[in-house]
Amino acid sequence: MDRTDYNPGLHRIAVLTACLALLPILMGALVTTKDAGMAFPDWPSSDGHNMLLYPWLQSAGAKFLEHGHRLAGVLIGLASIALAAAAAQREPRAWVRRLCYGVLAAVVAQGILGGQRVLLDQRGLAFVHGSFAALVLALMAGVAVVTSRNWHVATAASGNTGRLKLLALVTCGCVFVQYLLGGLLRHQGRVLFEHLGFAFVAAALVIWLAMAAMAGGNNWLRWPAISLAGLTFLQLALGAGAWFTKFGFGDHVAVYGSLAQVVMRTSHVMCGMLLFVTCVILTVRIARLGRQSAGASRVAPGAAAFDVSLPLAGGAR
Repeated sequence: MDRTDYNPGLHRIAVLTACLALLPILMGALVTTKDAGMAFPDWPSSDGHNMLLYPWLQSAGAKFLEHGHRLAGVLIGLASIALAAAAAQREPRAWVRRLCYGVLAAVVAQGILGGQRVLLDQRGLAFVHGSFAALVLALMAGVAVVTSRNWHVATAASGNTGRLKLLALVTCGCVFVQYLLGGLLRHQGRVLFEHLGFAFVAAALVIWLAMAAMAGGNNWLRWPAISLAGLTFLQLALGAGAWFTKFGFGDHVAVYGSLAQVVMRTSHVMCGMLLFVTCVILTVRIARLGRQSAGASRVAPGAAAFDVSLPLAGGAR
């Protein structure tokens, strides 16, 4: 791989875009938690005002949250334009340029989805809008990975990563399914027990993937794997907190709209989003190492496969 393809400026813009995307996602999660999605009946205007001229800082409650979400959407739109423009000028790889253009197209589509949710007053579209946000953020994170220095200097893994890649893809799929189930619960009050039960399936797969990635001894995989494991335990704890603050437990009576409920439910959504995106980042890195390993194996065939079995206590590694 030609290391001159690495452009630090483009990579910084990609990372900034992914980080800025967390702002509209956070505001959107707060909007859903506080049921503020229909604070304004119009879009793209807000109570008849131009979106950029609406007196946001003078508003309060639902209108403050919803308009803040809209302004954050404008911000990520500008960042996506900057990313696409930078890629057009600085990125020599056509497929990476297409990914950057895809980020811009996805952000535009996400904005239109949000607008239609308001104009049609459709909770179903609110679910689609929230679910698509996870895919958009994952795409942004993927662009940040493929534009990084480590993408260019990554060397072949010590073994064949085929089985690890398969485990990573299955895990990503299951985590996204769990995210969808959570969205159905938040937006439509459905699939409560399916969401609870599948949480343990997704968690088991994530921990398996994290352990297998760390066992390979590759530093580029180790840190996202550690993050993945930590986020999983945090997400389970936040899920329990969201349950207690929404449904109550024992002598504790849930109070709708309480600060504890807002914090727990919103944090649970954000952590789930970060869990899925971290899983995608790890999967993209595994795929990169696998491609490097495939090239190396053509030169030196017979590489051993990555061990994706769970390590046993006392067993030799």
